[in-house]
Amino acid sequence: MSTPAAVSISVALPPDFFDRPVLDVARDLIGVTLLVDGVGGPLVEVEAYDPSDPASHSFNGPTPRNAAMFGPPGRAYVYKIYGIHWCLNFVCRPGSAVLIRALEPTCGTHLMAERRGGLPARQLCSGPGKLCQALDITIAHNGLPLDAQPFELLPGEPSEIHAGPRIGITKGVETPWRFVARHSPFLSKPLPRMAGG
Repeated sequence: MSTPAAVSISVALPPDFFDRPVLDVARDLIGVTLLVDGVGGPLVEVEAYDPSDPASHSFNGPTPRNAAMFGPPGRAYVYKIYGIHWCLNFVCRPGSAVLIRALEPTCGTHLMAERRGGLPARQLCSGPGKLCQALDITIAHNGLPLDAQPFELLPGEPSEIHAGPRIGITKGVETPWRFVARHSPFLSKPLPRMAGG
């Protein structure tokens, strides 16, 4: 646990990493290690959303719920889906954000397992709601800067990245703005073109 914290002092991602087009940020996030209070691991699946996208919360402009999306880049945007699950997003340029869908659990796995009811590693963070439960992310994290505690974002190793349609939306369903680490066993769901190899 002390090694990631020590490394982050010199190599943590700066806020201007997020002050770029959302598709560039989303692709570059694959392999980045996300830690929340020292718990987490490398990101393996994300989705991009911007204000021109009918599936985005920002499509109809600012609201009290999506206010963080229109704030400074490099902040967290947290919301609840189905009245049950929290979802974590990283804010980029105004009205755009990256939904964090899955990570490979490598740090604090015992805490993640406790929070997720003792499930195996592949099921700890394989979906946005699961990830937030495993990392203990709630609405209290909404609007917080990603370059300060409890968050740490550390550059990772390059990975083979594939793109495909996003999950669980009814508008913009064919837009290929879901990015995944090609060979990761920790995805929430394989990309359609990855099925069968």
